[in-house]
Amino acid sequence: QLQLVESGGGLVEPGGSLRLSCAASGFPLDAYAIGWFRQAPGKEREGVACITTSVGTTNYGNSVKGRFTISRDNAKKTIYLEMKTLKSEDSGMYYCAADRGYWSMCKLDETEYDYWGQGTQVTVSS
Repeated sequence: QLQLVESGGGLVEPGGSLRLSCAASGFPLDAYAIGWFRQAPGKEREGVACITTSVGTTNYGNSVKGRFTISRDNAKKTIYLEMKTLKSEDSGMYYCAADRGYWSMCKLDETEYDYWGQGTQVTVSS
C-alpha cells in the first residue's frame, strides 16, 4: 500500500514563498502520476499541479502557472511543490495524491487518483 505524507505548510504573508513536500512509502516512486490538490473552506477541491514520476511531465492549474513549480526526487521518493508569490486565495489544505502507472502525462482530475495523503495547511495572510 502506497502511503503519502505531506509537510511544509504554514502561515506566510502575501507575496511570500513556501515549499511543500510529499513523501511516499510502501512502493518505489518510479511509475506514478503525483498530483497536488487544494481545498479551501466551503470550496471544491482544486487541482494545482501534477507530475509523472517516470518521465517528469508536468501540468499546472491556470491559477498557479508561473508561480508554482512541481518537481520530483525519485531516489528520495519525494515530490515537491515550490510556491512563490503567494496570494490569499492560495490558502487551503494541500493534499498530494498518486495514480499508479507509467503515464506520459498527468491530469488534474481528482477522480484519477487512488492514494491520498492527510494534507498540510497553507495560510496566506498578513
